[in-house]
Amino acid sequence: MKASALVCKGCSATYPLDASFACIRCFGPLEVAYAEPGAPVARERVAAGPPTLWRYADFLPVAPPPTGLPVGLSPLIRADRLADELGLGCELYVKTETSNPTHSFKDRVVAVAAAKACELGFEALACASTGNLAGATAAAGAALGLPAYIFVPADLEREKILAAAAYGARVFAVEGSYDDVNRLCSELAYERPWAFVNVTMRAYYAEGSKTIALETAEQLGWRAPDRVVAPIASGSLYTKILQGFEQGRAAGLVDPGPPPAMHGAQGAGCAPVAAAFAAGSDAVVPVRPSGIAKSLAIGNPADGIYALEAARRTGGTIEAVEDEEIVEGIQLLASTTGVFTETAGGVTVAVLRKLAERGAIADSETVVVYVTGDGLKTIGALADRVSAIPVPASADAVDEVLGAITV
Repeated sequence: MKASALVCKGCSATYPLDASFACIRCFGPLEVAYAEPGAPVARERVAAGPPTLWRYADFLPVAPPPTGLPVGLSPLIRADRLADELGLGCELYVKTETSNPTHSFKDRVVAVAAAKACELGFEALACASTGNLAGATAAAGAALGLPAYIFVPADLEREKILAAAAYGARVFAVEGSYDDVNRLCSELAYERPWAFVNVTMRAYYAEGSKTIALETAEQLGWRAPDRVVAPIASGSLYTKILQGFEQGRAAGLVDPGPPPAMHGAQGAGCAPVAAAFAAGSDAVVPVRPSGIAKSLAIGNPADGIYALEAARRTGGTIEAVEDEEIVEGIQLLASTTGVFTETAGGVTVAVLRKLAERGAIADSETVVVYVTGDGLKTIGALADRVSAIPVPASADAVDEVLGAITV
């Protein structure tokens, strides 16, 4: 497929393939439109491609760059012990994005946005971030030799701020919520000659998320799962996962069949899309974020209404879970699969648990849970739940402690 224009998701107005992020008619978000959508793509062509997300270049709006970080082909892990713990008889998998260069799925979207920024001649990268995007943008800038300017809420986890700064980026801790940060970056985008990856480059950035779905299908033998559980912040990742499966099927890569049921997950402290779904409403009412799932803390999600449509069209759900459930989800995933997730992954596992408890998943189904970031980025979430056992350097002392534990 060849990118042909940017199109408004609200009113369908079209724009050139430049650095535009909102429709001037209705202020709706823009996305990439392709000439000859559904053009056939051979599985052999994909298999012959690089071991990165660029093996799916036929589905992306920009050519692979000559340099950059190796992003993509993250593991799809069979999670039988997790399934057993939840009383599930299904074929359960965890797709973990922790293997990417900065340990989150944001490396994918930044790779595509940065490639387009270079094509358009920008000489710096920038972003508004709830955390993971900060590190991904800073790392991409370092790899491409571009300066990076990062804007985050001042109360963001310190680990994520330090990680972004380590790449040499200039990190600005903004007083206020992510929505305040995003408004600031929207203003700066008009004043500074920087490629804001999730503002001016957002249409291209969002396309990178489709590669998670295409990879999942390839790793399952070119079939889509029956159900997906994915986190929702802006709603872009969630909707693009569905689009990836649908475009893969249209191109003949993915076996025929219905789309997977899309189950979305939000933390209760910032759950405007889940609230709209529960109310049966088409209106996503903005909220002031709170809670431990800071990487999902977008109170006014740009793609919220499109996430609602995806859930309803596929027979899925969008649900919210409390902080305690999130922490339990982190521990459950780690103890049954060896995958340590940040709070966003705890949200998805907690929603998976809810689906299991009400019998929503059949034994015959294949289910994929998406883990979008590494637990080392939100280590504070477990600070009150885990600890080391102090002992002197004595085998007898260890035996004594173990004896006390087993009594």
